[in-house]
Parts: sequence; C-alpha cells; structure tokens
Amino acid sequence: MSFFIPTAMAQTAGAAPAAGFDPMSLIFLVGFVVIFYLMIWRPQAKRAKDHKNLIGSLSTGDEVVTNGGILGKIKKVTDEFVVLEVSEGQELKFQKAAIVAALPKGTLKAI
Repeated sequence: MSFFIPTAMAQTAGAAPAAGFDPMSLIFLVGFVVIFYLMIWRPQAKRAKDHKNLIGSLSTGDEVVTNGGILGKIKKVTDEFVVLEVSEGQELKFQKAAIVAALPKGTLKAI
C-alpha cells in the first residue's frame, strides 16, 4: 500500500515517428547559416581587409595608434616592423600588425 507514490501504468506503444525529409529543419538550417554569414563572417572579413589595406599603406611621416594605445609618428618602415617616434628622441620598434589606426596629420601636436 503506497500513499505517496501512485502506481505507474505503462502506456500502449504509440506510432513510430515518420523517418523522412522535414522541410522545416532545412529552413532553420539555412536561416542559421544566413544569420552567421551576415552577423559574424562578413563584418570580420571587412575589418581584416581594412586592416590589411592600412598596414600596406603605412609610410614615413604617418601618425598612428598601436593596439596598446601608444601614439607616434612613423620614422622607418620595413617589411615586418615600423619605428615610431613617441616623443622627441624617443623611438620604439613595433610590428606592423600592432598598428590599429592612422591619425590625421597634426593630431600629435594637438594633444
């Protein structure tokens, strides 16, 4: 005699799910792929392309910002590195990939 747990009764076997093509799952899959492309892949590819163009266009005399927030004027450009003058007589060497933005001319004097 059980007062708290009712006796479990087995149900009769139901119909087996039909194995076949479900168009709704295909629609959801295509929807996820489109959302992934529009929100993640395309913007990231655009940022990478813009950064590559920025790195390729660096020249002596440009004023830039590094990913560490250091502002400086480019004194020398090589294949992999740039030399930045961060203050008079103070030069630092950075990898080109560390440059995140080019500043308009005269920005450093205004700061």
